[in-house]
Amino acid sequence: MAVKAKSASAKSAVKSGKTLVVVESPAKAKTIKKYLGNDYTVKASVGHVMDLPIDKLGVDIKKDFEPTYVIMKGKKSVLVDIAKAAESADEIFLAPDPDREGEAIAQHIAGYISEKLKNNKKPIHRIMVHEITSKGVKDALAHPLDIDMDKYNSQQARRVLDRLVGYQISPILWKKVRRGLSAGRVQSVAVRIIVEREAEIKNFVPVEYWVLEADFLVNENKIRAKLFRIDDKKAEVAKGEDAQNIVNAVKAGTTSIANIEKKERRRNPLPPFITSKLQQDASRKLRFTPKRAMAIAQSLYEGVELGSEGAVGLITYMRTDSVRISDEAQKWAMDYVKDTYGKEYLPETPNFYKTKKSAQDAHEAIRPTGIEHSPEKVKPYLSSEQYKLYSLIWNRFIASQMSQSIYDQTTIDFSVKNNNHDYTFRATGSTLKFAGYEKVYIDFRDDNEEDDEAKNIPNCNISDKAKMENIETQQKFTQPQARYNDATLIKELEEKGIGRPSTYATIISTIQERGYVEKESGGQLKPTELGIIVTDLLITSFAEILNIDFTAEMEDELDKIEEGKLNWIKVLEGFYTGFAKSLKSADKNMRDVKREETPTDVSCPECGQKMVIKWGRRGQFLACPNYPTCKTTMNFKKEENGNIQAEEKEVTTEKCPLCNSDMVIKQGRFGKFLACVNYPACKGTKSFSTGIPCPECGEGEMAERKTRKGKPFYSCSKYPKCKFAIWNKPINKTCPKCGFKLMEEKKDSYVCANKECDYKEDK
Repeated sequence: MAVKAKSASAKSAVKSGKTLVVVESPAKAKTIKKYLGNDYTVKASVGHVMDLPIDKLGVDIKKDFEPTYVIMKGKKSVLVDIAKAAESADEIFLAPDPDREGEAIAQHIAGYISEKLKNNKKPIHRIMVHEITSKGVKDALAHPLDIDMDKYNSQQARRVLDRLVGYQISPILWKKVRRGLSAGRVQSVAVRIIVEREAEIKNFVPVEYWVLEADFLVNENKIRAKLFRIDDKKAEVAKGEDAQNIVNAVKAGTTSIANIEKKERRRNPLPPFITSKLQQDASRKLRFTPKRAMAIAQSLYEGVELGSEGAVGLITYMRTDSVRISDEAQKWAMDYVKDTYGKEYLPETPNFYKTKKSAQDAHEAIRPTGIEHSPEKVKPYLSSEQYKLYSLIWNRFIASQMSQSIYDQTTIDFSVKNNNHDYTFRATGSTLKFAGYEKVYIDFRDDNEEDDEAKNIPNCNISDKAKMENIETQQKFTQPQARYNDATLIKELEEKGIGRPSTYATIISTIQERGYVEKESGGQLKPTELGIIVTDLLITSFAEILNIDFTAEMEDELDKIEEGKLNWIKVLEGFYTGFAKSLKSADKNMRDVKREETPTDVSCPECGQKMVIKWGRRGQFLACPNYPTCKTTMNFKKEENGNIQAEEKEVTTEKCPLCNSDMVIKQGRFGKFLACVNYPACKGTKSFSTGIPCPECGEGEMAERKTRKGKPFYSCSKYPKCKFAIWNKPINKTCPKCGFKLMEEKKDSYVCANKECDYKEDK
């Protein structure tokens, strides 16, 4: 059934009888069903239905890397339901998302249906729904395809590659560092980039320099200018002594206006969003994580209930690296600009943007699906996050079809001459002459550029007299590059060709969930001690896997598989030859962190011996070297100067249930808990409670815990008797809609903890 075919040679949809359409999500199914009517049955696969097995490698390396796919947990009933619907259908259309992952879902569903129906040769087609509108859905049905086996093999190659790396390196890390660690072909490279930036920051040596600024009076206008040039050389003042000598010289010098330059500066609008740029702007402007931004974009693509209009897909497909838009979309955008802002805001010729050579041009850029759904019109039906992101997409798209913004830029050079030296002070400023596209959308600019835009230089002539009123010096030091944040890391990954736009959100969330990277205040991404040591081990033992250029080349090869230019098995063979040798060497030669002990000056409180730093299941800790005679362990913190400071145990008012002694807070494998202060002599423990009653049973309290992967959650302290649990921080408040006695705190809102209630209120 699934033969390679990229043309629209397949039959179009039948006009009568029952037709089955299979999509990924229930929301998408609901929206599409609205456009198709009763002759169509629309089912949702709810994402992937088959995958490699969890409990084993699932790849037969000796048989051309043949993968073994199994039905995912909870998806058997979904597949049975789809096959049952296919049995009574005359024709089947598979419409998962139009990308590699969607192609894999379509292939797995097609294979399952064909196996179940066996002798029934019903036509099964693949359709690409780029926008979930009436036109978008019907156009897709009118141009059916066969499953693209090149695209499927590209996804399969990526999946197998990631499985080979993850499932074969991870056991070595378990053996050498600690159980539960994992490695990823792309994620580990992302961690390396963050680790290397941290090393640059740590090793950075600041260099002193001095800035000199003076106020010049011209026609009663005060103009501040910065020392720009000394004679014919750029001004570089390294020492305070040099700065003071310049101050003394210019104070006694003769001042004049040396040059005035006025010019018009134009800014071009930016193209509509591609996935990576949407994630970057959502991070910078809306403070959304990439994962959150993509989830919101997905909901806007799949369809939002717009009152009597029903469910409507508001944006085109959100995983794309093409800036192309349809002629129809460009026309209505330009009509909108003309009607809303005036003809002068339209460019003389329509704006077209060039897509990068490496981009996959199957989809349009991310844009609104129609002019009739402006942000203000649909605002009553959107959540606050949906409205913010939709407005961002709308404004960027409309601005992309508008004229340039125009600034008048003025530069004045003041000359101060003394002691045969000519000191040039320069002032630069811009004023907005015509807003153009900036009427709708302001680009993200750095702080210095924003300051220049705000500075207004008064009109003056070169013959005007100028007087220097005062001069100030300021000592400064060069600064290292800032740590990455979500936006700058995505930009770096994109520029280096690491991963693809559709994977960035997953990469950034995964490296944090694994404990290799943590987010500091201000959103900066900082590697943990674990991230640093694992990266060091992987670079030493798997230099090629952690090589940035190699990873980028592998992405290119996956693209070429999709284009039909490379055989996926040959690509895997080329990769695995060197990888297998690295695996064998690493198992034997990788540094054994588990056995390492780093001496400290911290004395054991029990026996007085100098404690050592060791690695355990939950990271580094202080341990007594007299183990097992002395079993004392302690947490510690590393000060900026490198000194090790033992952390004192946090004593609570709780009493041990076994010996009635005080209890202390400890961090366990599954989160915080209370332990007897006399441990290990007494092993009494209690759950670490928030003090908020469980709304389900009323007997226990909500306790803070962690999953096996380290993700925090909250559950009833009476578990397993009561299995009530939530992901977000519990709030002791009753839901005003359904009366449930617990709310959850999210980033910008409070939501009801009752899974059957959709109540939400902004903070």
